Amino acid sequence: MTCDIEHDHILNELEITAEPFAVCALEGVCSLSLGRVPNATLHYVLGGQGEVRLQGQVPLPLSPGRLVLVPAAMSHSLRNHGGGQVGLSTCRPATLDLAEHVARGEAGGNMVVLCATISLRLRATLGLIDLLRVPLSLDVASAPVAAQAMAALIVEMGTTRAGGRAMVRALLLQCIIEMLRKKLEARDPAVAWVAGLADPSLWRALRAMLDDPAAPHGIDSLAEVAGMSRSRFAERFQTTYGQGAIGFLRELRMARAAQMLSEGREPVKRVAQMVGFSSRSAFTRAFVEAWGQSPSAFRER
Repeated sequence: MTCDIEHDHILNELEITAEPFAVCALEGVCSLSLGRVPNATLHYVLGGQGEVRLQGQVPLPLSPGRLVLVPAAMSHSLRNHGGGQVGLSTCRPATLDLAEHVARGEAGGNMVVLCATISLRLRATLGLIDLLRVPLSLDVASAPVAAQAMAALIVEMGTTRAGGRAMVRALLLQCIIEMLRKKLEARDPAVAWVAGLADPSLWRALRAMLDDPAAPHGIDSLAEVAGMSRSRFAERFQTTYGQGAIGFLRELRMARAAQMLSEGREPVKRVAQMVGFSSRSAFTRAFVEAWGQSPSAFRER
C-alpha cells in the first residue's frame, strides 16, 4: 500500500531529528521511571522483555525490535519482567557519548533500551511533535526498512568505530519515517493529525498557533484565519485533532514553556510572556496544573 499524494507531500516536507541520549539497563524485575520530559521520547528495545507504563494509557509490551514513541510531557516508566534475556547482551554507551541509567531488582534477566529525544516539524515552522497525543509503537520485524536500520544500529552499539553516534542518529531517523509511513498506510487514528496538515484551511489556523502560541488566539480569530464560520471551524478542529482548539492551544503553551525552562536560557517571567501570560502568578498556576510542579522547580530538576 502506498501513501496518498497528500501524505507523501507532508512526509517530504517534514524535518525530523533524533538525538540519542541514554541507554537504560534494567537488571532483574524492576522499573525505571523516566518522568515527564518536554520532548517526545523514542525507545528502542535492544534486548529483554518488559513493558512501558504510560500516564493514562494501557501499558505497551516491550521486546527486542520494538520501537515506542512517547508524546511530550507524558509521564512514563520502563519495567523489566526478568527471565532470560533475548537480543543484545552488551553495548558501549560511553563510546557514543550516551548516559547510562541502571535499575536493579530481584531475579535475573536484563532489558536494554536505547532512548532518544525526537523533534518533528514542517519546514519553516515550529515543532509539530506537539500534535502527538498518544504513543506510537512499531515492531521492526513488520517493517523491512526499519529492520535493516536497526540491524545496523545494533552493530554500531557494539563497536567503537568513529562516527558511531552520527550513524545511530541517522538510523533512528530512518525508523521514525518508516513508523509514520506505516501508521499512515494503516489509517491509524493516532496520526490523524497528519491528515489535518493536508487541509489548507485547518493548517492556516494550526500554523498560527504553532508559530506564535503567545498571541491572543480565540475561536473567532482562528476561524477567521481558517476562512470558516465559528461553528464549522470548532467542529472540524475537534474531529481532526481530537480536542478543541483552545484546549490544544493551552497544552501547546505549556509544552513550549516546559521546553524553554529545560533549556534554561530565559527567566521564568520571560517564559511566561513568550507563551501568552502577562502575569507570572497566572502562568505558575497553569504550569503547576499541567506539570505538577512550579516552573522554578521544573527548571531546577
